[in-house]
Amino acid sequence: MSTKDFIEKDYYKVLGVPKDATEAEIKKAYRKLAREYHPDANKGNAKAEERFKEISEANDILGDPKKRKEYDEARALFGSGGFRPGPGASGGSFNFDLGDLFGGAPQGGQAGGGFGGGLGDVFGGLFNRGGTGTTRTQPRRGQDIDTEVNLSFTEAIEGATVPLRMSSQQPCKACSGTGDKNGNPRVCPTCVGTGQVARGSGGGFSLTDPCPDCKGRGLIAEEACEVCHGSGRAKSSRTMQVRIPAGVNDGQRIRLRGKGAPGERGGPAGDLYVTVHVDAHPVFGRKDDNLTVTVPVTFSEAALGGEVRVPTLGGPSVTLKLPPGTPNGRTMRARGKGAVRKDGTRGDLLVTVEVSVPADLTGKARDALEAYREATAGEDPRAELFQAAKGA
Repeated sequence: MSTKDFIEKDYYKVLGVPKDATEAEIKKAYRKLAREYHPDANKGNAKAEERFKEISEANDILGDPKKRKEYDEARALFGSGGFRPGPGASGGSFNFDLGDLFGGAPQGGQAGGGFGGGLGDVFGGLFNRGGTGTTRTQPRRGQDIDTEVNLSFTEAIEGATVPLRMSSQQPCKACSGTGDKNGNPRVCPTCVGTGQVARGSGGGFSLTDPCPDCKGRGLIAEEACEVCHGSGRAKSSRTMQVRIPAGVNDGQRIRLRGKGAPGERGGPAGDLYVTVHVDAHPVFGRKDDNLTVTVPVTFSEAALGGEVRVPTLGGPSVTLKLPPGTPNGRTMRARGKGAVRKDGTRGDLLVTVEVSVPADLTGKARDALEAYREATAGEDPRAELFQAAKGA
């Protein structure tokens, strides 16, 4: 997050709470909005995903008492968009460098306005600057890793533990992640160990970018490691056993927190994102939390009624009762024989009846059908169809 974003964004407005909201009110507002805009509930909705990110960012600041205090003080000091000059200042705004201001008092005296090193203490953790003009290298979060896995239809419904082989950038073992051949890197003179450099953006602000010399690490090798060439990171492969939850959908993206690449200098690991691909099943299909199956029945079963045995996925068959006069395409329900839901319950098995018409008839069967045709010769199943077409 840039300094400008931190000061200009109104996180209270994002969560829809007043500035004097309690921690409980902030938590309640965040949970309500998170459920409404969560990506799993708004698949393919880019606006909802962006809104969810804003909500999460606001909760990260306002939900932490220390960060909230720093945010409130920054907003009170700089307003919403710029530093207003005091009496006697000329022009519409006062140009200053946030990096210099937060770093402590300038050489030769104390900072004006009576703040001294206080501003550096307030913003030190957010802007990677020490409270009294000192600098330090910051922990770095590990990279997120994206991978894919193929599951059979049954594995997706029941859940499965699968091995995943992943490649990522991890601390170089040859130099212990320092980037220096002898393990003694020096502080980067360009960014003075912060890993960031300031750049002017107009409007009285000076924003930060990753240092181009140390690539944001804050350290430079005296003698570059021959394995990682001074980066402190090397490509590594590992195999992890990952549990895929029951009821996962084809194309679903699962997030496993802290299972990505390791962080640097004590920073947290990144996350692992697994995109699931599900193979088709020769018999069963899926509709939300329900499974589907098409079952052929004879004409006599559909006309006279009867009991039909139906297969289930990975379990014993069930018997469904066909009422007399069951039409072709009718769907019946076998409860609790579908996919696993998030709460552990199961959906249903939707059974669609398909009347099977024999291609060849034996003598007795043909004679019986001929007799049936003669017995129903006065009935015209298409009479209502033509009457409706004529009326339209």
